[in-house]
Amino acid sequence: MMRKKIVAGNWKMNMSPAKAVALIGTLKDKINVTDVDVVVCPPYVALPAVLEAVKGTNIQVGAQNMYFEESGAYTGEIAPDMLVELGVKYVIIGHSERRQYFAETDVTVNKKVKKAIEHKLVPILCVGESLEEREQGITIDLVRLQTKVALKDVAAEDAKGVVIAYEPIWAIGTGRTATSAQAEEVCKAIREVVAEIYSQEVADAVRVQYGGSVNGANANELFNMGNIDGGLVGGASLKEEFVSIVNY
Repeated sequence: MMRKKIVAGNWKMNMSPAKAVALIGTLKDKINVTDVDVVVCPPYVALPAVLEAVKGTNIQVGAQNMYFEESGAYTGEIAPDMLVELGVKYVIIGHSERRQYFAETDVTVNKKVKKAIEHKLVPILCVGESLEEREQGITIDLVRLQTKVALKDVAAEDAKGVVIAYEPIWAIGTGRTATSAQAEEVCKAIREVVAEIYSQEVADAVRVQYGGSVNGANANELFNMGNIDGGLVGGASLKEEFVSIVNY
């Protein structure tokens, strides 16, 4: 089956609302593809401005995180309903930086995935290994485990709509990219574990992205691998280069 490619830009802790609007202004006239889902994920404070700026384009908007409770005494956190009311469609969950710096675990990632689905937000679920873990030869085991725990108690029909982003931590922002063969191997393993949990039908429907120093030069080769359905783009999503990645 043909899965629609999805390219998402994770802006991380960059871009004030004014800068965000300026960047969308640069991107929106050049991005006119309809056969690729294009998503930008600005910081929370820039979401309203970006949602306004993308009106009339085919650029969709995601958040970089959310909490797994509906409301309450969780200072500094954002509830799913708040994102939905703004018009956000996607949410990145379990990014390695959230796991590394902010104590997210496979268990909290699972809670967030379920809560996002409950609110009809599309989770971009991140999995991936560190350099040390790759050198120990446990990449596939680790990524399978992360995927299994993240999808625990998620219904098959809902799982089809989840986007899984494979991000080798050693390739994020380092300029080192997994070779297309390395990236394909892990993305294929992710699809295989989804088939084990659910069925081949669900596995065929799930979109698996690669993330980790994706740029205009390597996007074409990466996105043409059989199990790679696009990319989660970091640094290159903050500049016009994002256009060439989308138009790979």
